[in-house]
Amino acid sequence: MPSSLRLVPVTSDNVEAACALTVRPDQDGLVKPVAWSLAQAYATPEIAWPRLIADGETLVGFVMAFIDVQFAPEKPDDPFRSGLWRLNIAAAQQGNGYGRFAVEAVNDELRRRGKTRTTVTYVPGAHGPEEFYRRLGFRPTGELSGDEVVAELELTLGPGPE
Repeated sequence: MPSSLRLVPVTSDNVEAACALTVRPDQDGLVKPVAWSLAQAYATPEIAWPRLIADGETLVGFVMAFIDVQFAPEKPDDPFRSGLWRLNIAAAQQGNGYGRFAVEAVNDELRRRGKTRTTVTYVPGAHGPEEFYRRLGFRPTGELSGDEVVAELELTLGPGPE
């Protein structure tokens, strides 16, 4: 991965470019637009960790983690989870390792916060991200969150897989 690849905070200087990031048309119903994610981050700053993925000076994607969320708070034994809330890689930038970089960066942030697993939910089906997450080591838990599959990755002490 190039050394110029990094996560950057969303600021007033880059928010317009962030909102202009779009996924492939066949992925539109699988992930919310960046503007939607930023609205959620603004409304729930205590749980949202939004970042832009930059390669040099070029914004190539958006990732947002969630921290300490109960999927079913009405159930007393529902665990608090942290993980990947959104991942949007610009249509023209997909297949270049940016998604893997973003997931590994979220894993690193969760480790830094003392977490031992990363949770993700995704829409199953054609054009969905299931194979991508499986390649990164995520395994379905057998649960659903709404109509989305819940999958988890146990975090090791070091960085994620190469």
